[in-house]
Amino acid sequence: MELRQLNYFVAVAEELHFGRAANKLNMTQPPLSQAIQGLETQLGAQLFTRTTRHIALSAAGRALLPEAKRLLAQAQALPELTQAAALGKTGELALAFISVADYNVLPPALRYFTSTYPHVNIHLREATSDQQYDLLAQSDIDLGFLIPPVPAHLQHLLTYRKLRSEALMMAIPASEAQRKFKSNLATYKDLPLILFPRKIAPALHDTILACFRDAGLTPRISQEAIQMQTIIALVSANLGMALVPASMSNLKRDGVAYLPLKSTSAELEIGVAWRKDNASPALQAFLNQLHK
Repeated sequence: MELRQLNYFVAVAEELHFGRAANKLNMTQPPLSQAIQGLETQLGAQLFTRTTRHIALSAAGRALLPEAKRLLAQAQALPELTQAAALGKTGELALAFISVADYNVLPPALRYFTSTYPHVNIHLREATSDQQYDLLAQSDIDLGFLIPPVPAHLQHLLTYRKLRSEALMMAIPASEAQRKFKSNLATYKDLPLILFPRKIAPALHDTILACFRDAGLTPRISQEAIQMQTIIALVSANLGMALVPASMSNLKRDGVAYLPLKSTSAELEIGVAWRKDNASPALQAFLNQLHK
């Protein structure tokens, strides 16, 4: 069965006259009649009841007509569908993000992309940077919002692009901030430090410890947590202090004060990573809009 035959059938079914259908199709009547007969033979059913004066759809023809129209419409839409997929306007996109990205780079990127490419289905998951590198290695996600560096054993496999850097600031129990209200680490040296495990984010972990080392201090690490929101919650519970990206000050929580960190230029870098062999048009479209 060919689409051409279905097109002929629909024309005859709509006109209920072989001559008018042939004119509509810009063809003569004999080959049209032969094509319909051939279709009936293939389907094993008579599609029209014929008399010398008129024709009508048979029960089989009435059943076939809506399906034939649907198939023809789908076939007509195929070029647009495939072109849209090739341009990244449709498809699936799996993204992972660290908790910090949820407060700076991720929301605007998603807003712009979903408004520009509404037919791309985005699947989001929150994951630590080390988890994301594993997910990328296994092709379980297309793109990760994460903290560098790319592990040495994956550098041949992944591409990394920096998105932004932001200063670190202190998250202090509000009672301590109200009592002292100073912005240097030495003022709060007696407070325990709440920190990311080094395995989760080695660059951030080392940067934070370097801030203390540069100030001539040795921090007393009391708690470790893998999510920024959890770290802020522990600060709120008076379990210690933390150094966090400045964008985390948007997370307002009772019992927490955010103070600028003086005498240091320490920053946290956030970027995206993806597999070099990922040819997804939707991924390329997303990467292109990150520049805008």
